[in-house]
Amino acid sequence: MNEVLTEKKLYFFSGLFLILAAVGIATEFYYVLALPFAMLMLYFLLTQLDKVMWVVLFATPLSITLTHKGFNLGLSLPTEPLLALVTGIVVFQAFFGTGLKKDIIKHPISLAIITYLVWMLVTSITSEMPLISIKYLIARLWFVVPYFLVMVFVLNTDLKKEVFFWVFLVPLCGVAVYTLVIHSQYSFNKETSVWVMYPFFKEHTSWGAVLAMYFPVSAYFAFRKGDWGLKSVAIMLFIIIALAVVLSYTRAAWISLMAAAVVWLIIKLKIKWPYIALGVVGALLVVAASWSNIMSKFEQNTAVSSDDFSEHVSSISNVSSDASNMERINRWKSAIRLFNERPVLGWGPGTYMFVYAPFQKPWEKTIISTNAGNRGNAHSEYIGPLAESGVLGLLTVLLLFGTIFIYGLRVYFNTPTGNNKELMLMAILGLVTYFTHGVLNNFLDMDKASAPFWGFTALLVAQDFANKKNALKENS
Repeated sequence: MNEVLTEKKLYFFSGLFLILAAVGIATEFYYVLALPFAMLMLYFLLTQLDKVMWVVLFATPLSITLTHKGFNLGLSLPTEPLLALVTGIVVFQAFFGTGLKKDIIKHPISLAIITYLVWMLVTSITSEMPLISIKYLIARLWFVVPYFLVMVFVLNTDLKKEVFFWVFLVPLCGVAVYTLVIHSQYSFNKETSVWVMYPFFKEHTSWGAVLAMYFPVSAYFAFRKGDWGLKSVAIMLFIIIALAVVLSYTRAAWISLMAAAVVWLIIKLKIKWPYIALGVVGALLVVAASWSNIMSKFEQNTAVSSDDFSEHVSSISNVSSDASNMERINRWKSAIRLFNERPVLGWGPGTYMFVYAPFQKPWEKTIISTNAGNRGNAHSEYIGPLAESGVLGLLTVLLLFGTIFIYGLRVYFNTPTGNNKELMLMAILGLVTYFTHGVLNNFLDMDKASAPFWGFTALLVAQDFANKKNALKENS
């Protein structure tokens, strides 16, 4: 894995390229010119997998999705083909090579991920559309294996753990600058905010979700003590991220950041779990007792999403006339009806968008409703699996998110005070933004959201192993 490209090997690839260039020109079959580059990439994948992952991480925010309607296929280039190759190599090594370290497989977070994927496999076999579900599962695997499993190995030093954040944050800010420049040409209005990040992101909700995940760490880099050279760069990047979050007009991202702020306060104030549980139960009882009044207020709210930020925030609770909110509710109700039809095994992973149309009610449809299955899925990381993989599908998601959060907190509290400890907290807060955002949207089928989600999870597991290793040294 640490082998370098020697001078002899460089001569070999150069000579191979010249020979194939001559053959390609002579036969007018120019595709052979790609063969040396493919071989070189395969060489690095086999010998320098860690370096390939750094390249993939940097390229992820910059990747562009190309779709082919005939094959119902969409790939983010150049990242997804590389992720597929990395996954293939890891799987091959697991079965025919050195195998996987048992301590990683036995980690509670890894076991939760395996449970999640195994149930997805079961419901792919029983799916209404098995081919769609198997493709969906394979795509999920080529995110989990590289971004989580490989990164646990890669993030084996404190320096690499910090570099991990920078490698994604810098190109993300590059995309943010591009988005802000395009958006400025339209006076930063709300109407154009939904597409100005194209072609790097398809629309503003996924853009807002990824920005929210990186907002906590960008704030930490900007406000921590340190060298003013790096700090000035961090402040500039934080300002860019903050502006991009606000001007994304993504209400779910704003809500998720408020949730992360609450978690940060709870951790920093060291509020005990019994008080937190008491507060949650008390809040739920108040909501239950006032539910009819709350719904009446929601139904009376006529504020719609707009350029006016106060009105845009107010529109979050508008369930009577805001098309975006009403369509989300329509999708959720359709998902519940799908679940009621097949509560145990569901309809199959990735099938919601193809099967939900008949389950819509005419009076619940909106001006943006469709029967074509071409405008997204159930818009929830929780309700979607309920419809697609049954009640156990939802439970495996809750198990996964809950395990990541609980063990993430353990890792944070067990990490010695310092920069590394704060980085673990930033990873947890980034994940909290996604757990919250997941109520309203789901983006783990995208490389741009999967990289920080699974990467932050890998970071916590890698630090857990480092903490255990340090504890053994102290006790020996």
